[in-house]
Amino acid sequence: MNSTSNLSTSTPPILSVVVPMHNEAQNLTVFFDRLCHVLEPMGLSWELVCINDGSTDDTLNQLLALRARDTRVVILDLSRNFGKEAALTAGLLEARGDAAIPMDADLQDPPELLPAMVDQWRAGYDMVLATRSSRQTDSWLKRHTAHWFYTLINRLSEVPIPENAGDFRLMNRAILEALRQFPERRRFMKGLFAWVGFKVTSVSYERPERLAGVSKFNFWRLWNFALEGITSFSHVPLRMASYLGFAVSSLTFLYALKVILDTLIYGNSVKGYPSLMVAILFFAGVQLMALGIIGEYLGRLYEESKQRPLYFIRAYYGPSLPAHAQPISARIPSL
Repeated sequence: MNSTSNLSTSTPPILSVVVPMHNEAQNLTVFFDRLCHVLEPMGLSWELVCINDGSTDDTLNQLLALRARDTRVVILDLSRNFGKEAALTAGLLEARGDAAIPMDADLQDPPELLPAMVDQWRAGYDMVLATRSSRQTDSWLKRHTAHWFYTLINRLSEVPIPENAGDFRLMNRAILEALRQFPERRRFMKGLFAWVGFKVTSVSYERPERLAGVSKFNFWRLWNFALEGITSFSHVPLRMASYLGFAVSSLTFLYALKVILDTLIYGNSVKGYPSLMVAILFFAGVQLMALGIIGEYLGRLYEESKQRPLYFIRAYYGPSLPAHAQPISARIPSL
């Protein structure tokens, strides 16, 4: 399918589709053709903002070929793999449209859902979530751990985070401008999307299997992602550590009182070694757990205090680049 641009580089588009990519060369052509097939009949101007997040396959060359076909394809080539949250931030900051839709290139976020999302936006909603009607394409473990995570974080966080809604959503310009104001370096984007508020609705869909390739998220990445979400949006774990310390101290005091009464009043001998070892190991475990919780929050403070940039752009291919995202040019030293 050949597509030609009818979008002036000086005129902002109505819709920006933002796609972070890491090793998605196998999916790109099919994804772009399906996207064009959906968007062209809608009669609105659009752009496709692609963020190459340190891909090691042919993703960048495929993107350049797509841009040669259609100049509505905008490419941010990051200097290395910074992770999906940073790549998504880069794309949303670059998006010029009145609304933006972040989605994946593996076609698990179906382009055919975009017209329904745009209709809800035109009906007056600021954010339109794409919520999965079921998670049958996920493994048993992933389905249940995802449910446990959302149950836990929604109990701990003051801001509810919708279950079964990922990054795939439509956000209007007001929300995009609000997201620019967040100073965080370590980002949990689903939480930030929920935190900004505004008028929200949703459309449901069945999430298909990946077109090609494998998921970039394994168990440990999902575990770290969950920890990031909880520590980003709740201080309840710190409070629970304090409560646990108080409870253990109270039990220890009562046990010490019992030992004193048994020894001084009733004259019973106290068998100390087994109970002493159990007490030492128990208290050591409680202390290490509390230190681990504190360490997670201190680690976040340490990362934020360094004030490092979220990402660097190695090359940019598009109409115009804002000042906040100028590419880093390689310097050739003179000999």
